[in-house]
Amino acid sequence: MTLEEYKQHIEQNPDYSPGWEAIEHAFQALYGDKKPRHYATHLASRANLGGDQYLDGYSIYQSIHDYQHIVTYGMSELYANEESFGGEWSGWGYEMTFKLVADKPEECLWVLNTLANLAFFTNTQQNYLENLQFIAGDGKPLSRDDNSLITAMIITHDTEIESLLTPHGKVDFLQLVGITQKELEWIMQYEHIEDNKKKIQELIYKMQDDNPYLATDMKRQISYI
Repeated sequence: MTLEEYKQHIEQNPDYSPGWEAIEHAFQALYGDKKPRHYATHLASRANLGGDQYLDGYSIYQSIHDYQHIVTYGMSELYANEESFGGEWSGWGYEMTFKLVADKPEECLWVLNTLANLAFFTNTQQNYLENLQFIAGDGKPLSRDDNSLITAMIITHDTEIESLLTPHGKVDFLQLVGITQKELEWIMQYEHIEDNKKKIQELIYKMQDDNPYLATDMKRQISYI
């Protein structure tokens, strides 16, 4: 698509949202006609309208593998914007995903809050997420469930959704994966970032032996290190 074709498409389709549509198509390729539960951020709360919410919404898909697959909308450029056309990366260059072992989308609301906080941090501190990072947290369970051992997260490329190209540039899907405090401390024993990344990748391989999709189970009791 050329810039002129892009402009014409905008004129003919005032609601054209190429980034949003690209995300939907990527998940439709995996889930087919299965409709997600969508949670939209209230308009008045959105950052581009003066609020403090940097994500415009979230979709949650029910996987046949017994988890809820969550994706954000807002870290990449969602809507028609001539200035963003033809860029190398769309917005921050990624959307966040999370796979939670749960029966219903309603059980994922705490995850949406976590993702919203990460989006706020990135946009206000200019500190973006990358593959093979860790997020230490505060040592308490991610869901604030006192019985959970999952206190931190690591980041990897989504195990099922591939990167895509949009008119605004490339979009990766970065999956956040819950880990235990013991696993976090094992990663953090090394000072250098590259050593941390190697340990994160090693942990991912170990987890995938019996959890190939890297779904986060807040009831997990075993340690992989």
